[in-house]
Amino acid sequence: MRALLALSLTLAVFISVTAQAGTFVRFRTILGDVEVELLDKERPITVQNFLQYVRDGAYNGMFFHRMVPDFVMQGGGFINTGLGTTNEHLGQVPARAPITNEFGIGPLISNAAGTIAMAKTSDPNSATSQFFFNLVNNASSLDLTNNSGGFTVFGRVVGGTNALALFNSFVGQRTPSTNVLVNAGSPFNELPVTHFPGATENIFSILIYCDVTLMNVTVDKQTDGFRKISWSSALNATNVVEYTTNFPPVWTTLTNLVRPTATNSVAIDPSGDPNRFYRVRTAY
Repeated sequence: MRALLALSLTLAVFISVTAQAGTFVRFRTILGDVEVELLDKERPITVQNFLQYVRDGAYNGMFFHRMVPDFVMQGGGFINTGLGTTNEHLGQVPARAPITNEFGIGPLISNAAGTIAMAKTSDPNSATSQFFFNLVNNASSLDLTNNSGGFTVFGRVVGGTNALALFNSFVGQRTPSTNVLVNAGSPFNELPVTHFPGATENIFSILIYCDVTLMNVTVDKQTDGFRKISWSSALNATNVVEYTTNFPPVWTTLTNLVRPTATNSVAIDPSGDPNRFYRVRTAY
């Protein structure tokens, strides 16, 4: 399980050259990575709350603690405080003050398959750190305002749907050798693990850990028509800028980049093509 820390990582960012897209984050797991575009403009309170937890490092050592096949996969509540060490302990993500439920504010954003939303209690304004991925279309239940005021979607999956499909393959029986659910007592009644634990096996070694990273990227049109791509560089790795003009995307590496000598987090695309979408990929 600790091999998660050594997994390859692609920091993907899909940015329109004509309009600023939302913040992009990557959820890294041993079953694959999921890229999510956050809805900064539509759900500003919820997005800023989530990003603050990420920036604070509150999700370090986090694992998914609840998996309901054909429904949701939930995390953001519990961590292994000693992940990667010999001093492993169960801890909780330190919760800040609850936020306003933005479900009914602005445009309706449904709990469709492949979206991420805030978890909460029956109190509509009780969301703090916990979130969940909608594994299927849950609009018929989670979009109802009489269900805790509706559940606020604050992002959509833009990459890694294969990983979501794997998450949805967990079952609560011993026949499969991998991807199973165990009842470890409340609140871990539906705990996803890599396999059923042996009699002396440490439960911490088989949890589904998730590391959340973000890359702040902007694309600005200069007076000469060139595009300036700025991002927060990943350390100790090669940052590769790619573009596509097609969807589904076919990515091409920008080989004619102009990089200022003072920093490796700014690049200029001199093509002037207004139809390009960009991403920054980093492989460790």
